[in-house]
Amino acid sequence: MEKNYDHKLYEEKLYKAWEDSGVFTPKVDKTKKPFTIIMPPPNANDPLHVGHAMFVTIEDILIRYHRMLEDSTLWLPGTDHAGIETQFVFEKKLAKEGKSRFDFDRETLYSMIAEYVNDNSGVSVKQMKRLGASADWSRFKFTLDKEIVDKATDTFIKLYEDGLVYKGVRLVNYCTKCGTGYSELEVEHEEREDKLYYINYGPLTVATTRPETMLGDVAVAVNPKDARYKKLIGQEIDLPLTNRKIKIIADELVDQEYGTGAVKVTPSHDNADWEMAERQGWDVMKMAKEHQIIGQNGKMTEFAGKYAGLSVAVARENVLADLGDTLVETKPLVHNVGTCYRCHRVIEPLPMSQFFIKVRGMADRAIEALDKGEVKIHGTGRDKILRQWLVNLKDWNVSRQIVWGIRIPVWYPVIDNGELKIDNFKVSKTSPGEGWVQESDTFDTWFSSGQWPVITLETNQPGDFEYFYPTSVMETAYDILPFWVMRMLMLGIYMTGKVPFKEVYFHGLVRDEKGQKMSKSKGNVINPIDLADKYGADALRMALVMSTTAGQDSSTGESKVRGMRNFANKIWNAGRYVRQGVGDVSTASGLSARSQQGSEDQMVGKRLGEIVVEVTRMLEELKVGLAAETVHNEFWHWFCDELIEKNKTGEVSGEVLKETLETFLKLLHPFVPFVTEAVWTGKEMLIAQAWPESL
Repeated sequence: MEKNYDHKLYEEKLYKAWEDSGVFTPKVDKTKKPFTIIMPPPNANDPLHVGHAMFVTIEDILIRYHRMLEDSTLWLPGTDHAGIETQFVFEKKLAKEGKSRFDFDRETLYSMIAEYVNDNSGVSVKQMKRLGASADWSRFKFTLDKEIVDKATDTFIKLYEDGLVYKGVRLVNYCTKCGTGYSELEVEHEEREDKLYYINYGPLTVATTRPETMLGDVAVAVNPKDARYKKLIGQEIDLPLTNRKIKIIADELVDQEYGTGAVKVTPSHDNADWEMAERQGWDVMKMAKEHQIIGQNGKMTEFAGKYAGLSVAVARENVLADLGDTLVETKPLVHNVGTCYRCHRVIEPLPMSQFFIKVRGMADRAIEALDKGEVKIHGTGRDKILRQWLVNLKDWNVSRQIVWGIRIPVWYPVIDNGELKIDNFKVSKTSPGEGWVQESDTFDTWFSSGQWPVITLETNQPGDFEYFYPTSVMETAYDILPFWVMRMLMLGIYMTGKVPFKEVYFHGLVRDEKGQKMSKSKGNVINPIDLADKYGADALRMALVMSTTAGQDSSTGESKVRGMRNFANKIWNAGRYVRQGVGDVSTASGLSARSQQGSEDQMVGKRLGEIVVEVTRMLEELKVGLAAETVHNEFWHWFCDELIEKNKTGEVSGEVLKETLETFLKLLHPFVPFVTEAVWTGKEMLIAQAWPESL
């Protein structure tokens, strides 16, 4: 053996040997309980970031451990088309070429994006393999595979037939730059410095952060208990800058302490105002049609009068200028603003006709599953957060105004003048016949990925779904709890009557060495593949997972990875010492022979047995970070610092040292698979060995 471990000489070669051996493919034994993880599908088009490296590491540790337990172990991989994100990236590419998505028809744009994704689709898979992911690649799935699309579409049709889908005009969180609506879950709320404008509406003054939307006001609201305004309720007043009259109304939800206690009511551009209009019993649809003053292009509509065609920002400045003395006062304000999670532009609530899924029943069944213990959540406080989302969940807007995704299976008849009769639609996978046109919107990406555990198994090898579902563990980052985990739970129960997974492990965000969130603007983003190339995949894996706790953020940087390279060298040098002094690893006669050896050897066996029990218990309880820390410390400080030194003085026999190293290599293998496999010298690979038994 060379003096130092060089990962570049071993990692690619060992991974190929593992893959070629077929060990990644589970041996289905229906007398055994399976262990299944469905991989959170990364974006098919993007390279892995450090968060992906974290999930690969944790899931691979669990998979290798259960494989060594000789369970029927399946890690089913896949990638996601990532609708909005991928189209957003592609549109940026077009912009650099001086082009826009509006330069192409739907079919052409879809084909262009598909070609772009296809050209880059192997990147993430190659990088997952680079990190040692022992997934069953023969079962790989992509969210736009035909059979996946068909299954996802069937679910929507079933939801519709069960009365859980409707088309309605609602206020939709719309990004005028990305050109699509979002669900409530996808809106990011950022704290921003803004202004609160006090505008004279005649007998009272209104406080607002959005003076430009006053052009769409339908009323002014006050709290009925507010003594200042009781006599004004029911009066008509002139709406500034318009020739319209609006009423002063009472609503109990108006906050008397905010601003002046009088608020403008603009149902077409504010969610709270929309709900207020519904409480008042008004015709909200009519209002939305007649008083929408901001369009989907981000510009003022014809209803904005002389401000029509202006951007929102310019219209605001012009409105403020035109108000003159009617603008009574301006105060600084710090508040939360809804923004697009992709481009961070301020979200515009706009009235739109969309398809919604009724979620209340599904959410209640998910809560029931949590109450019954059918799903166990790992991650401090995440169980409560999941419950809060489920309790307060609103109907799910699944319509997205993009081309890259699964098209909603709805068809409209074409009437005489060539227009579509959008109120007379049919839901079908295929066209109802000549003269019918398909809906242009696609599904929210999370609609198909919310079905992922079910449809990946249903569309795979015969018997997979019946044997491997429900899956064992869903492991993912806590920040997509409401986007993905909650929806998988709801849809999985709806589709199968069973929870899609028995346990959920939420890992935290990976921060830099100072504990700061990684961002390109800070320049503290680490590239996991670069670090794996420089220090080895084992070093990166151990640095990521060491001492981590479910649901809590952790810190990782180059110095930590460098330190774990030293650990890999420690394993290598220990193996080198034992091999040179005792013989090949994995050829020992067995720990049962210790009864004939000295008392020190027997004590070694007892201590090693305790370590096996402890690491096994931690992995069973999904305390992955603690298990990594334990086996790291015991190997470094006990085996290397104590036992090897005692072997040099004759206190511990070479045979026992070799047997102990063999056991440690098995315990370490799930965490640092490459270096342990390189040190192992048995006829069969270490990856295929049985987990050590408790002694």
